Amino acid sequence: MNTAINEPTVADLSPADHPVVGRDQWLTARKTLLAREKELTRLQDQIARERRALPWVRVEKDYRFDTPAGPRTLAELFDGRSQLLVQHFMFAPGWEQGCKSCSFMADHNDGANLHLAQRDVTLLAVSRAPLAEIERFRQRMGWKFGWVSSHGTTFNHDFGVNFTQDEMSSGKVDYNYTRQPFPHEEAPGISVFHRDEAGQVFHTYSRYGRGVEVMMHTYNLLELTPKGRDEDGMDYPMAWVRHHDRYAAEASAASCCASKA
Repeated sequence: MNTAINEPTVADLSPADHPVVGRDQWLTARKTLLAREKELTRLQDQIARERRALPWVRVEKDYRFDTPAGPRTLAELFDGRSQLLVQHFMFAPGWEQGCKSCSFMADHNDGANLHLAQRDVTLLAVSRAPLAEIERFRQRMGWKFGWVSSHGTTFNHDFGVNFTQDEMSSGKVDYNYTRQPFPHEEAPGISVFHRDEAGQVFHTYSRYGRGVEVMMHTYNLLELTPKGRDEDGMDYPMAWVRHHDRYAAEASAASCCASKA
């Protein structure tokens, strides 16, 4: 067995050093990998069933959010549907702009939203920044999805994506179901809620850390390419990410510097 071809997961190969073979040998290696991909798909299906089987927690607090249509309760954010998917968007009061990694996530929302609505799901973002600050940034980015402010509420803290000064000064916070150091008072996450016919709201699921990559479809596409994520050697995994209206500006600046060299 040619381990350099059939076991590519042992070490990433650079394009310059990559083996090149005939079509028959490539097909053999591809079928071996396909078996592994099918194992992963079946495992993902099983975990999804286990996720749906988790018990729920009734939401007892009367959260109120600022929205472009006026104040709304958590139940009203469902917009007539029975399922609500919340992106916990890192955008604290007074920030000039929202987190660039959360913005990378949010860039995928508008395309998914139309289809989610057909499956009884409302998708929106929630941030602690006041609504006026959210709206300014949303207009800059050109997004259409719903985005509401939890300013003045404990919603973000209660769902594990905002930490108090006392928690930060202790050196560790409760994030991603683990007591751990964390560099910021804001954190990314995804939470899911269900509303029954009586109007009661239940918290059904939340995920954090790398779990939020489920909303970053670009990463799934990059994983199909020869370079993959191409993040090795970076200070942190998403160091390359920019707000989408900053890529062109940085490329232009780099070009200008090159022309003056």
